[in-house]
Amino acid sequence: MTNTESALVRFHAGVASDSQGRQIAEILGWDDDRLEFVHDYIQWLFPLPERSAFNPDAPILTTADIAAFRQRPDLQASLDAAFRRMLAFYGFEEVQAEGGLEIVRSAAFPQKASNWLRPGNHNLLRISRILRALTQLGLAHRARAFLVALETLYEEQGERIGPVTLSYWRQAVR
Repeated sequence: MTNTESALVRFHAGVASDSQGRQIAEILGWDDDRLEFVHDYIQWLFPLPERSAFNPDAPILTTADIAAFRQRPDLQASLDAAFRRMLAFYGFEEVQAEGGLEIVRSAAFPQKASNWLRPGNHNLLRISRILRALTQLGLAHRARAFLVALETLYEEQGERIGPVTLSYWRQAVR
């Protein structure tokens, strides 16, 4: 690791803070209420190459960042830990199935979904961000597995998600 690495790479490597002085381990240790009501961390956990309309202090993902995430196991592990934390927040979990990784609803899903599974909820946008970041940063297989779980949910409760949101989720994984 060098000082020429971006703040985003150093944050995910666990050696630097975000723009609010928080380490990644601290954020991943937050309870669900804090994850719900704090809005300026998701862009650090799941960066994109465009400026955030909601967090002007968020990093912008660069081609060098993408290369670093795709090449470094420590950054992949950090991104995966962030993904698993957000899966738990939404009421999902990873399981190993015959065909590989599968994402399923956890026992806590009904309670967790009551917090976010409704039209226009900001978490629907967060999920789009998560899917897109995973795809761009080398964890596309996890994004695809999550999309399968979300599509199944849409089949059952499409009115709570909406076709436009589903189309964003699908496009994020392309």
